[in-house]
Amino acid sequence: MGGRVAIDPRHLRPSELCRLLNSTPLDEVINERQLHRHRTRAGYRIASATDPNRVDLFRYTAWLAATRHEELRRAAEANDDASGYDAYRERKAREARALSLSGRDIGPLPEVVDAERKASCARDFRAFCERYFPATFHLAWSPDHLRVIAKIEQAVLEGGLFAMAMPRSSGKTSLCETACLWALLYGHREFVTLIGSDEDHAAQM
Repeated sequence: MGGRVAIDPRHLRPSELCRLLNSTPLDEVINERQLHRHRTRAGYRIASATDPNRVDLFRYTAWLAATRHEELRRAAEANDDASGYDAYRERKAREARALSLSGRDIGPLPEVVDAERKASCARDFRAFCERYFPATFHLAWSPDHLRVIAKIEQAVLEGGLFAMAMPRSSGKTSLCETACLWALLYGHREFVTLIGSDEDHAAQM
């Protein structure tokens, strides 16, 4: 008689943590790429006490809460002395300063590490996923995945619209995010818009 394998929330592989967090009625709330960014930012503060390559869910939750509270505190401090039109003007000024700084960070493009790999993925979205994001797309493709990949490739290269539903935690967000990168990096599309199901989900992408 089979049973479920016990899960230690203080000693989770990243893939296990993603599956656990996505196993709620909220649908997909995080993917491995987002978790990787969080782990890089938080460092060992969210790592398991016995294995730095694993994640402690309790520490991770505490770090997320602390990070969110700090962001809210900074936003409140920035608006302490501003209200109404003054607040709007200050917000726009901050956005302009941030945009200006981001523009100054642009320097010479680095040399292409593997020109053959780059060329082989120029018009092959599946190859781009597999060769540039092997950690994200490490499982075998299903027939549904391949159909979606073909549709995305056609839409990016030739234009068009399509809608297709996929099961929860099947990689919808990862495919869409990677498709945006592929379209922009190869110049297939000048402008790309990625829309999330709600504000929080969109902000995390």
